[in-house]
Amino acid sequence: METPMKTLLRAGALSLALMGAAAPAALAQSAPAPAPDSAADAVFQATTLSLSAYGEAKVVPDMATITLGVTTDAPSAAQALAANADQMARVMASLKRAGLAERDLRTSQLSVNPQYAYEQNQPPRLTGYQASNQVTITARDLKRLGQTVDAAVGAGATNVNSISFGLLDPTAAENAARLAAVRALQAKADLYAKAVGRPVLRLVNLSEGTSFDVRPPSPIMMAAPKASFRAETAVSPGEMQVRVDITGLYELAR
Repeated sequence: METPMKTLLRAGALSLALMGAAAPAALAQSAPAPAPDSAADAVFQATTLSLSAYGEAKVVPDMATITLGVTTDAPSAAQALAANADQMARVMASLKRAGLAERDLRTSQLSVNPQYAYEQNQPPRLTGYQASNQVTITARDLKRLGQTVDAAVGAGATNVNSISFGLLDPTAAENAARLAAVRALQAKADLYAKAVGRPVLRLVNLSEGTSFDVRPPSPIMMAAPKASFRAETAVSPGEMQVRVDITGLYELAR
């Protein structure tokens, strides 16, 4: 027969066991729910438009870069390089007399290479060496560019290569293109918003890229320097196009 004390102890143990079993459920119910990802939640709740547009500004270039140089041949590498140095010195002096500053003259390529003759069924035969010295000039007065080229050729330049046009300060042209790009982007956003029946709420993000497009210039014609009469080399800068591409993200009203 169970005594009153044993009955009391058994009841207390049962009570503690029931409390232990209920504790995990209570803790689970009281634990806070994880916070939602606010950024992802905003994206799913908003209707957005991702659009791109561009703006252009057409301007006349006010500067040019042109590459010209001297190529000489000789039996030895030392002779080819020495002859090239003498001839290039005369070309550089003529460019400075034409008004180019030191900062506008930059050596862009210098090389000495062996030259070979190739005959059928024979090993290559060394015939001499060729030295080449190229200089890139920046012309800040396009009206005198033709005269400058003529002066260099007259002093001994043997080749005139690439020419490109640009702007000494492209800021104004870039800003004009930017404004045109933003107007085009806004017009496109309004069109899409009207089509889906949701007005534009705000511009969320905007990014841009800039590019320059120059129309192909007239070719540079190298006249013989010793001709008794020759026309000045014609250089046509034409018109260049500054383009700004932009991408925008718009949020539409719900």
